[in-house]
Amino acid sequence: MAPTRQFRAADILALSVAVALLGIFVVVHFPQLLTASRSTLASAGATVGFAFLARQTRGVNLSGALAGSAIAFILAASEIRMFLMLLTVFALTWGATRLGSRRKQQLRIAEVSEGRSASQVVANLGVAGLLTAVAPAGWTVLVLAALAEAAADTSSSEVGMAFNGKTLLITTWKPVPRGVDGGISLHGTFAGLAAATAVAVAGRLCGLIPPHYIAVVIYSGFLGTLVDSLLGAWLEQRGRLNNDLVNLLSTASAAGIAWVVM
Repeated sequence: MAPTRQFRAADILALSVAVALLGIFVVVHFPQLLTASRSTLASAGATVGFAFLARQTRGVNLSGALAGSAIAFILAASEIRMFLMLLTVFALTWGATRLGSRRKQQLRIAEVSEGRSASQVVANLGVAGLLTAVAPAGWTVLVLAALAEAAADTSSSEVGMAFNGKTLLITTWKPVPRGVDGGISLHGTFAGLAAATAVAVAGRLCGLIPPHYIAVVIYSGFLGTLVDSLLGAWLEQRGRLNNDLVNLLSTASAAGIAWVVM
Protein backbone atom coordinates (compact mmCIF):
# COMPACT_ATOMS: atom_id res chain seq x y z
CA MET A 1 0.00 0.00 0.00
CA ALA A 2 1.45 3.38 -1.04
CA PRO A 3 2.06 5.98 1.67
CA THR A 4 -0.72 8.51 2.10
CA ARG A 5 -0.07 12.19 1.74
CA GLN A 6 0.55 12.40 5.49
CA PHE A 7 3.11 9.58 5.32
CA ARG A 8 5.08 10.04 2.10
CA ALA A 9 8.52 8.45 1.77
CA ALA A 10 10.13 11.76 2.76
CA ASP A 11 7.96 11.92 5.87
CA ILE A 12 8.79 8.35 6.87
CA LEU A 13 12.48 9.21 6.53
CA ALA A 14 11.95 12.39 8.57
CA LEU A 15 10.15 10.44 11.29
CA SER A 16 13.12 8.07 11.41
CA VAL A 17 15.45 11.04 11.82
CA ALA A 18 13.28 12.45 14.62
CA VAL A 19 13.34 9.10 16.42
CA ALA A 20 17.13 8.93 15.97
CA LEU A 21 17.49 12.41 17.47
CA LEU A 22 15.35 11.32 20.40
CA GLY A 23 17.54 8.26 20.84
CA ILE A 24 20.70 10.37 20.85
CA PHE A 25 19.18 12.65 23.46
CA VAL A 26 18.17 9.77 25.71
CA VAL A 27 21.63 8.17 25.50
CA VAL A 28 23.46 11.43 26.22
CA HIS A 29 21.12 12.58 29.00
CA PHE A 30 19.98 9.24 30.44
CA PRO A 31 21.23 9.85 34.03
CA GLN A 32 19.53 13.26 34.20
CA LEU A 33 16.27 11.84 32.84
CA LEU A 34 16.26 9.17 35.54
CA THR A 35 17.10 11.47 38.45
CA ALA A 36 14.53 14.05 37.34
CA SER A 37 11.70 11.64 36.59
CA ARG A 38 8.95 14.12 37.53
CA SER A 39 10.44 16.74 35.26
CA THR A 40 10.72 14.15 32.48
CA LEU A 41 7.05 13.23 32.86
CA ALA A 42 6.10 16.91 32.85
CA SER A 43 8.12 17.38 29.65
CA ALA A 44 6.31 14.43 28.08
CA GLY A 45 2.97 15.96 29.08
CA ALA A 46 3.96 19.34 27.63
CA THR A 47 5.03 17.61 24.43
CA VAL A 48 1.70 15.82 24.06
CA GLY A 49 -0.15 19.07 24.71
CA PHE A 50 1.96 20.91 22.13
CA ALA A 51 1.41 18.21 19.51
CA PHE A 52 -2.34 18.29 20.14
CA LEU A 53 -2.43 22.09 19.87
CA ALA A 54 -0.40 22.10 16.67
CA ARG A 55 -2.63 19.42 15.16
CA GLN A 56 -5.89 21.11 16.17
CA THR A 57 -4.79 24.45 14.73
CA ARG A 58 -3.69 22.67 11.54
CA GLY A 59 -0.15 23.84 12.02
CA VAL A 60 0.93 20.26 11.26
CA ASN A 61 -0.59 17.10 9.88
CA LEU A 62 -0.36 13.73 11.63
CA SER A 63 3.18 12.93 10.53
CA GLY A 64 4.26 16.46 11.42
CA ALA A 65 2.74 16.14 14.88
CA LEU A 66 4.63 12.90 15.51
CA ALA A 67 7.98 14.31 14.34
CA GLY A 68 7.36 17.56 16.19
CA SER A 69 6.59 15.63 19.38
CA ALA A 70 10.01 13.99 19.36
CA ILE A 71 11.86 17.28 18.89
CA ALA A 72 9.60 19.10 21.34
CA PHE A 73 10.38 16.50 24.01
CA ILE A 74 14.12 16.93 23.43
CA LEU A 75 13.84 20.67 23.97
CA ALA A 76 11.44 20.44 26.92
CA ALA A 77 13.32 17.70 28.77
CA SER A 78 16.66 19.43 28.26
CA GLU A 79 15.55 22.94 29.17
CA ILE A 80 11.91 23.90 29.66
CA ARG A 81 12.69 27.48 28.68
CA MET A 82 13.83 26.20 25.29
CA PHE A 83 10.43 24.59 24.92
CA LEU A 84 8.95 28.06 25.41
CA MET A 85 11.12 29.19 22.49
CA LEU A 86 9.58 26.44 20.39
CA LEU A 87 6.13 27.74 21.32
CA THR A 88 7.26 31.23 20.31
CA VAL A 89 8.42 29.99 16.91
CA PHE A 90 5.18 28.09 16.41
CA ALA A 91 3.11 31.17 17.25
CA LEU A 92 5.12 33.37 14.88
CA THR A 93 5.00 30.96 11.97
CA TRP A 94 1.35 30.03 12.53
CA GLY A 95 0.35 33.69 12.51
CA ALA A 96 2.46 34.50 9.46
CA THR A 97 1.11 31.51 7.52
CA ARG A 98 -2.48 32.56 8.14
CA LEU A 99 -1.92 36.23 7.41
CA GLY A 100 -3.69 37.01 4.16
CA SER A 101 -4.55 33.32 3.71
CA ARG A 102 -7.56 34.01 1.52
CA ARG A 103 -5.48 36.14 -0.83
CA LYS A 104 -2.72 33.52 -0.97
CA GLN A 105 -5.29 30.84 -1.77
CA GLN A 106 -6.64 32.97 -4.60
CA LEU A 107 -3.12 33.31 -5.96
CA ARG A 108 -2.56 29.56 -5.39
CA ILE A 109 0.56 30.18 -3.30
CA ALA A 110 -0.81 29.18 0.11
CA GLU A 111 0.50 26.18 2.03
CA VAL A 112 -1.72 23.11 2.15
CA SER A 113 -4.44 23.54 4.77
CA GLU A 114 -3.70 20.25 6.54
CA GLY A 115 -0.46 21.67 7.95
CA ARG A 116 3.22 20.89 7.76
CA SER A 117 4.38 17.32 7.32
CA ALA A 118 7.15 15.45 9.15
CA SER A 119 9.71 16.31 6.47
CA GLN A 120 8.93 20.01 6.81
CA VAL A 121 9.04 19.88 10.61
CA VAL A 122 12.40 18.11 10.70
CA ALA A 123 13.78 20.40 8.01
CA ASN A 124 12.99 23.43 10.17
CA LEU A 125 13.59 22.02 13.67
CA GLY A 126 15.98 19.12 13.16
CA VAL A 127 19.13 21.20 13.63
CA ALA A 128 17.76 22.68 16.87
CA GLY A 129 16.89 19.19 18.06
CA LEU A 130 20.34 17.81 17.26
CA LEU A 131 22.16 20.69 18.93
CA THR A 132 20.01 20.32 22.03
CA ALA A 133 20.57 16.57 22.12
CA VAL A 134 24.38 16.76 21.97
CA ALA A 135 24.58 20.10 23.86
CA PRO A 136 27.94 21.50 22.65
CA ALA A 137 29.50 24.56 24.30
CA GLY A 138 27.22 27.57 23.83
CA TRP A 139 24.40 25.33 22.62
CA THR A 140 21.62 27.67 23.72
CA VAL A 141 22.91 30.42 21.40
CA LEU A 142 23.25 27.97 18.51
CA VAL A 143 19.77 26.55 19.04
CA LEU A 144 18.21 30.00 19.25
CA ALA A 145 19.98 31.00 16.03
CA ALA A 146 18.52 27.95 14.26
CA LEU A 147 15.05 28.67 15.67
CA ALA A 148 15.36 32.35 14.73
CA GLU A 149 16.13 31.35 11.14
CA ALA A 150 13.17 28.97 11.01
CA ALA A 151 10.82 31.67 12.31
CA ALA A 152 12.32 34.38 10.10
CA ASP A 153 12.25 32.27 6.94
CA THR A 154 8.59 31.31 7.27
CA SER A 155 7.56 34.81 8.36
CA SER A 156 9.42 36.50 5.50
CA SER A 157 8.02 34.24 2.81
CA GLU A 158 4.44 34.20 4.14
CA VAL A 159 4.23 37.94 4.82
CA GLY A 160 5.92 38.70 1.51
CA MET A 161 3.25 36.70 -0.30
CA ALA A 162 0.41 38.25 1.69
CA PHE A 163 1.06 41.86 0.68
CA ASN A 164 1.33 43.63 -2.64
CA GLY A 165 4.82 44.78 -3.44
CA LYS A 166 7.74 44.14 -5.74
CA THR A 167 9.47 40.79 -5.38
CA LEU A 168 13.04 40.52 -6.67
CA LEU A 169 15.19 37.47 -7.32
CA ILE A 170 18.09 37.70 -4.87
CA THR A 171 20.71 36.65 -7.43
CA THR A 172 19.73 39.00 -10.29
CA TRP A 173 17.51 41.64 -8.60
CA LYS A 174 15.03 41.21 -11.43
CA PRO A 175 11.29 41.24 -10.65
CA VAL A 176 9.69 37.82 -10.21
CA PRO A 177 6.18 36.66 -9.20
CA ARG A 178 5.45 36.23 -5.50
CA GLY A 179 6.25 32.77 -4.21
CA VAL A 180 9.16 32.14 -6.58
CA ASP A 181 12.12 30.37 -4.95
CA GLY A 182 14.81 32.92 -4.15
CA GLY A 183 12.45 35.89 -4.37
CA ILE A 184 12.66 38.57 -1.67
CA SER A 185 10.46 41.58 -0.92
CA LEU A 186 10.54 44.58 1.38
CA HIS A 187 7.59 43.38 3.46
CA GLY A 188 9.03 39.91 3.74
CA THR A 189 12.50 41.16 4.67
CA PHE A 190 11.17 43.29 7.52
CA ALA A 191 8.93 40.45 8.70
CA GLY A 192 11.88 38.06 8.77
CA LEU A 193 14.01 40.51 10.70
CA ALA A 194 11.17 41.09 13.16
CA ALA A 195 10.67 37.35 13.69
CA ALA A 196 14.39 36.76 14.32
CA THR A 197 14.38 39.68 16.76
CA ALA A 198 11.34 38.28 18.57
CA VAL A 199 13.05 34.92 19.08
CA ALA A 200 16.27 36.57 20.28
CA VAL A 201 14.49 38.89 22.71
CA ALA A 202 12.31 36.05 24.01
CA GLY A 203 15.44 33.98 24.58
CA ARG A 204 16.96 36.81 26.58
CA LEU A 205 13.79 37.37 28.61
CA CYS A 206 13.79 33.67 29.49
CA GLY A 207 17.38 33.92 30.61
CA LEU A 208 18.76 31.57 27.97
CA ILE A 209 21.36 34.03 26.67
CA PRO A 210 23.15 37.10 28.08
CA PRO A 211 22.32 40.51 26.58
CA HIS A 212 25.33 40.67 24.25
CA TYR A 213 24.19 37.51 22.43
CA ILE A 214 20.87 39.01 21.34
CA ALA A 215 22.55 40.58 18.32
CA VAL A 216 24.30 37.30 17.50
CA VAL A 217 20.99 35.43 17.34
CA ILE A 218 19.33 38.14 15.25
CA TYR A 219 22.29 38.44 12.90
CA SER A 220 22.68 34.69 12.45
CA GLY A 221 18.98 34.00 12.04
CA PHE A 222 18.51 36.76 9.50
CA LEU A 223 21.60 35.80 7.48
CA GLY A 224 20.27 32.26 7.44
CA THR A 225 17.20 33.50 5.57
CA LEU A 226 19.46 35.04 2.94
CA VAL A 227 21.22 31.68 2.60
CA ASP A 228 17.77 30.16 2.11
CA SER A 229 16.98 32.62 -0.67
CA LEU A 230 20.33 32.04 -2.39
CA LEU A 231 19.91 28.27 -2.26
CA GLY A 232 16.38 28.67 -3.57
CA ALA A 233 17.53 30.76 -6.52
CA TRP A 234 20.63 28.72 -7.36
CA LEU A 235 19.61 25.15 -6.62
CA GLU A 236 15.91 24.76 -5.79
CA GLN A 237 14.72 26.45 -8.97
CA ARG A 238 16.92 24.07 -10.96
CA GLY A 239 15.59 21.03 -9.16
CA ARG A 240 18.89 20.18 -7.47
CA LEU A 241 17.48 20.66 -3.96
CA ASN A 242 13.93 20.49 -2.66
CA ASN A 243 12.46 22.97 -0.20
CA ASP A 244 13.02 20.70 2.80
CA LEU A 245 16.75 20.40 2.12
CA VAL A 246 17.00 24.15 1.55
CA ASN A 247 15.34 24.78 4.93
CA LEU A 248 17.58 22.24 6.67
CA LEU A 249 20.75 23.78 5.23
CA SER A 250 19.55 27.28 6.08
CA THR A 251 18.92 26.51 9.75
CA ALA A 252 22.30 24.76 9.87
CA SER A 253 23.96 27.82 8.32
CA ALA A 254 22.37 30.08 10.95
CA ALA A 255 23.75 27.89 13.74
CA GLY A 256 27.12 27.82 11.98
CA ILE A 257 27.23 31.60 11.67
CA ALA A 258 26.36 31.95 15.35
CA TRP A 259 29.15 29.52 16.27
CA VAL A 260 31.68 31.56 14.26
CA VAL A 261 30.72 34.99 15.63
CA MET A 262 29.85 34.16 19.26
